This record gives sequence, structure tokens and C-alpha cells, in this order.
Amino acid sequence: MSDDELKRVANEVRRGIVTAVHAAKSGHPGGSLGAADILTYLYFEEMEIDPADPAKADRDRLVLSKGHAAPGLYSVLDERGYFPKGDLETLRHIGSHLQGHPNMNDTPGVDMSSGSLGQGVSAAVGMALAAKHWGDPYRVFALLGDGEIEEGQVWEAAMFAGNHCLDNLVLVVDHNGLQIDGTIEEVNSAMPIADKFRAFRFHVIELADGNDMAQIRAAFEAARGVTGAPVAIIAETVKGKGVSFMENEVGWHGKAPDDEQYEQAMAELEADASELAKEA
Repeated sequence: MSDDELKRVANEVRRGIVTAVHAAKSGHPGGSLGAADILTYLYFEEMEIDPADPAKADRDRLVLSKGHAAPGLYSVLDERGYFPKGDLETLRHIGSHLQGHPNMNDTPGVDMSSGSLGQGVSAAVGMALAAKHWGDPYRVFALLGDGEIEEGQVWEAAMFAGNHCLDNLVLVVDHNGLQIDGTIEEVNSAMPIADKFRAFRFHVIELADGNDMAQIRAAFEAARGVTGAPVAIIAETVKGKGVSFMENEVGWHGKAPDDEQYEQAMAELEADASELAKEA
């Protein structure tokens, strides 16, 4: 797909996120909106997957290590055709297969249950090691938050990945500078992030604008060419991207818009969609 086509898909993904969280009256819109472009690129361009066969043995895997951004993952899976349209409005409802954090046993396209921050990275490393051990061709991607990497388990997993030269592993750090209790600087900064991953023998790609499709494409194309080391993409993103009153606002980490806010958010995203259509 072209960058313009991917932008239009990402806009649909954002509308799905807002719709799902509003319907649930709870959830995590900020980080989901900020990661929408990266998730869109992964599922529509980068990853070797088949929505008709979600458990295909040689598919690429994604672990949403920052599992609270589940609305973003679900919306991308919805757009990619993993489950019927309309399911997003069942987010967090009793009996729904779309719960507040991803469950690999219930949701087609979810490769790993996640939500306990830090643990998803270890699962991704294990998947990558298994592929190496068995000679399987698939690649493993994991999306982490910059607040999440305050967890020590992240660095234990990184140490293992670097020491074992897992060049089929790509970690993406969603670096928006905010976490539930404030800025990462105020809470417990892990800066400098890139230098830390380099110290653990990762090839590091610094993505200056993780909401720009052209830059996202360049970063993942560069990652494909890396051999002999795992890759860490440090992506600078805007939390709440696409909805003006949510952007860079820590309060939108984990709350749902009310009816008025929902209408405003959807109007803004629909206006963006119209502009993108004009550029087509």
C-alpha cells in the first residue's frame, strides 16, 4: 500500500478506537491513538499474516506488550478483517471477545495475552528464540511503552535477545513521554532509551516522528536489513494523536470520552478523512 492509503487506514483505525472506548465507557484511548500509525503499518504492510488463517504457523507475530493499548490493536485487526465489523462496540462488555487487555485464547489475530507491563517483551523474545531453534522464517514484533520500560524484566529480556543475536526480533518503543501518573521524567525516566538498547547489543533505529508514514516505512525497511542483532525502533509519538483535546494530555491515558467529547473527536477524525481523500 502507498503511504497515502496507509494514512487513510490509520484514520479509520483511530475512529474505531474512539468508537470502542466510548461504547465501553472505559479504556485507554491516548496510547492507542498514538500508536495507530505504527500498528497500521505493521498489519497492512510489514507483517506476513493471513486474516483468514490467524493461527498460520509461519505467520509473523506481534506482542502488544503495552497491553492497555488493546483498543488500538483491536481496531487494526477489525480493519484487517480478523473479525466482523461492529465487534469494536462490544469492547469490555461481558461475553465479548474484546476485553480490556488482549487475550490470545479469545481474539483472532492476538498472538499473546498481555497487560502485566514488562512481561510481553519476554514472551516476544521466547517466540523469536523458538523460531531460531526450529529454523522457522517468521519474525516477531513487540510494541512497548516508554513508561513500561521502567520495568526490570524488559532489560532482562533485552539482555537475552542481544546475547543470542535474535535478528528476527524487532522491539518498538512508543515514546510519547507520558504514562498514567505523569511524564516519564516525573515518574521514573528510563532515558537515554537508545543508548540503553545499544548497551544490550541491539541495532537501534531512532524514528523522529512515529506518526509519519514515510518515516515509519523507512524505519521498518531499515530493520529488515539488519542481521546478527535484534532491532529496537525508538518511535517519537504523540499520545492521543488525531484528537485535538487528547493530544499530549496525560489525563487521556485511561478514560473514555463522554457523548459530547465523542462527537467532537469523531468530527475531527472525519474532517481529517475528508482531507486525506482530497489528497488521493
